[in-house]
Amino acid sequence: MSNNFRACPPGETLSRVWPYLGSLGITRVGRQTGLDRIGIPVWCAYAPNSKAIVVAQGKGLDDISAKTSAVMEAIERSVATQPHCSTLMASAGDLAMSGHAMDCLDGLLAVGAQPVETTDQIRWSKAHDLAKNASIFVPFEAVHLDRTNVSPRFWVSSDGLASGNTWHEAVLHGLLERIERDACVLWDVGGPARRYARRIDPHSIEDDGICEMLEKIFSADFDLALFDVTSDLSVASVAALLRPKGDDGSLRYVDLTMGAGASLSSDVAVARAISEAVQSRMTFIAGARDDLVPELFSRRADPAHLQSFRVRCATKLNELPTLQARSAQDALDHLVAKLLRHGIDRLYAIELAPDWLPASVAKVFAPQLEHPDGGRRIRFGSRALSKGFL
Repeated sequence: MSNNFRACPPGETLSRVWPYLGSLGITRVGRQTGLDRIGIPVWCAYAPNSKAIVVAQGKGLDDISAKTSAVMEAIERSVATQPHCSTLMASAGDLAMSGHAMDCLDGLLAVGAQPVETTDQIRWSKAHDLAKNASIFVPFEAVHLDRTNVSPRFWVSSDGLASGNTWHEAVLHGLLERIERDACVLWDVGGPARRYARRIDPHSIEDDGICEMLEKIFSADFDLALFDVTSDLSVASVAALLRPKGDDGSLRYVDLTMGAGASLSSDVAVARAISEAVQSRMTFIAGARDDLVPELFSRRADPAHLQSFRVRCATKLNELPTLQARSAQDALDHLVAKLLRHGIDRLYAIELAPDWLPASVAKVFAPQLEHPDGGRRIRFGSRALSKGFL
């Protein structure tokens, strides 16, 4: 399987950041794998006084990968709640008069919030415009992850938040997450017949690591449905639905979990989707996430989702697009060029990590792509609306 363009192995990344966990409020790291019978590694990291979600999780093919994944996700959230990016108090008119580019990110406004007016004095942060290789200002309230504000002007979300050993790694993975979320929204707006038309045959998967995950899942008496959800952007995107075998009528909402992944490599995309579905199941089993409401555990499983397991496999994994790249920077350049060819030209990234942290944390914005469900005044963008009408 591809190395995800990481500059060094997971264990080395973990060794670099480990001395700084206390400074970031991360107090414990634990192995959750044994709470379930599947056996695919899942770890967690705790930040008790976090201004966002207290428990972060990570998954991987082995313990060190999953442990590193959990720690890096906890670092992302800790940094994003108190970003170390500079801010500027100004109005949009002031910035325009000074010749600065800006994007008010109206599509990320919270429910009930009003757009930024030309004369509104707000805090702005300087981001890097990936399409133009220039600077652009975005509202700081759309950047941070501080959920202690009870009436935010912008949707407070980790969408597009990512970390890496380097800036290019972090931005690459943040942008891939945005592409994944866009693909999943477009996949979901269609009816079940269209949504489940491209089920991937697991027997078409040749990668040893993925085959090992599949063996663990099937041996534990689970069903797995994999779907090619690649959008018109032609970046490999996969959704995975996981459920224990048994009577459909007895299954609850929490018994059926989903994962998704996007990558320049179809193997990596499917591995991410499978491991995330397993991690999502662990989230419900551990019950430690502070954003889970009790009603989820009594709700019945969605019949439309259960239908997905009865659909025949019509797609092979090698039919998904794969793009070769030499490094994270090369991969990011290819990805940006591909998006530009499809008219996606509002692509911004901002570094959030402090100078003393030996890792990069980036927040990536791609406002022309669709966003997952959340507390926004605008639920769907033009891509989803067009897809729905078609």
